Amino acid sequence: MIAVDTNVLVRYVTNDDPVQAARAFELLKHARDVFVPKTVVLETEWVLRAVYGLPRENVRNALLHVLGLPNVVVEDAERVAEAIDLYDGGMDLADALHLSSSSDADEFFTFDRRFERLARGLGRPVRLL
Repeated sequence: MIAVDTNVLVRYVTNDDPVQAARAFELLKHARDVFVPKTVVLETEWVLRAVYGLPRENVRNALLHVLGLPNVVVEDAERVAEAIDLYDGGMDLADALHLSSSSDADEFFTFDRRFERLARGLGRPVRLL
């Protein structure tokens, strides 16, 4: 198994550097198992949205495509998939990942009113502190 950094996924999705994109494509196509840490998923979302200006729906589709490749193994895949669903509902991916990764906790506290409101609206109660 190999692991990849954010820039490999970003090159694969954006093709902004054709040489690096081709290398990323070949790696993701031919490697037997490619491990993607959830922190790489988080950073990839940020780079695609904040640096490249991709709309949320495009970012979501890109993440689902890459993470759905047959040889890709995502760290904590069930929680990451849950976070992407929450992201789909309008939540920031970082907040969504915090919340989905904490699903074994009895309660989740925050000072962030917007996060609390979104979580409640998505059926995932968060308590304001």
